[in-house]
Amino acid sequence: MASRASSDVPVSGSPVQIPSLPGLGTTWYERGARYWLRRALGAAVWLIVLAFACYIVIDLYLGAPRSDMPQPLRTVWDWAQVVASCVAVVWGWVVQRRGHRKKLLDPPTPAQARAGKRDQSRRTPGLVVAGRFLVLIAAPVLPAFMAFAVGWLVAAFTVREYPSEVGARRWLQQR
Repeated sequence: MASRASSDVPVSGSPVQIPSLPGLGTTWYERGARYWLRRALGAAVWLIVLAFACYIVIDLYLGAPRSDMPQPLRTVWDWAQVVASCVAVVWGWVVQRRGHRKKLLDPPTPAQARAGKRDQSRRTPGLVVAGRFLVLIAAPVLPAFMAFAVGWLVAAFTVREYPSEVGARRWLQQR
């Protein structure tokens, strides 16, 4: 049974123009091949970026601080990193899914989705600069942070529909 916010509920015919959503354009309305191609390409780009970041983190982890440890301590440290990373992947997944469910309860309208994307783009440069300093502090646990990011990102791209789509459908139904 489809909820009122679901994509399965047809939108009544109206002269209202289909709004463009960030990252999806107007493809979200019909959810055809172009829609799934955009979602797949978006996920692929982010997964490539994340794979490169994971490579850098693992390279840093295998660097100097770890090599200076005695062998028994290094083995314990490595296993602690493995366990922490496994927990972090699951934690990232759970955090993303809970956030997604929360956003589905009050999905953004198309204008709110665009404004949110614009605000996120404005904050990004400052966060990147701040992140450089945090990397130096968090270097010993970076593998777990990256595992969290992997879980979060995979959960973000494996949802059936994004909250912005639900909000746009509701917005169209009201018009």
